[in-house]
Amino acid sequence: MSRIGKAPITVPAGVEVSFNNGEMIVKGSKGELKQAIDACIGVSIEGSEITFSRESDHKDHRAKHGLYRSLVNNMIEGVSKGYVVKQELVGVGYRAAVQGQKLELALGYSHNVVFELPKEIKASAEQERGKNPIITLESFDKQLIGSVAAKIRSLRKPEPYKGKGIRFVGEQVEEKLVNQHLNNI
Repeated sequence: MSRIGKAPITVPAGVEVSFNNGEMIVKGSKGELKQAIDACIGVSIEGSEITFSRESDHKDHRAKHGLYRSLVNNMIEGVSKGYVVKQELVGVGYRAAVQGQKLELALGYSHNVVFELPKEIKASAEQERGKNPIITLESFDKQLIGSVAAKIRSLRKPEPYKGKGIRFVGEQVEEKLVNQHLNNI
């Protein structure tokens, strides 16, 4: 048995969970999410507890057992608490501004980059004098917020020589020493 797959999920108060025709629907105060679940995985909703089972020990079934349990757990956590991702812009002249669902970034290119955000994501940008600008993304969908954050980061990945670029808050970027080998000669 999968350690993750066999662990039951406790549904918090204020969250509605239903399973019909192979589709899990989770509704909460932050929003509503849907997830199709493969027929090889059985779902049992009893009171405020959800359990998952698989029909055999086939490799594919074992993998999906833990996968669907994790996806549903992330959905329940998202509609009840939500997810927040913070990214910082490291570099001279790097700026961020949010107008509605558009994120405008100045990243050292000849033009500003305008990034259209999905309607499920709320964004804010804060800039303090002497500190790097920080972009804050909030959403109830963990998969969506992760893919949008990765797409924003890909606009200017942190480079290893000066560390300039977009990085997650708290992320450590290993910097290379340019003249290290010249000093040893």
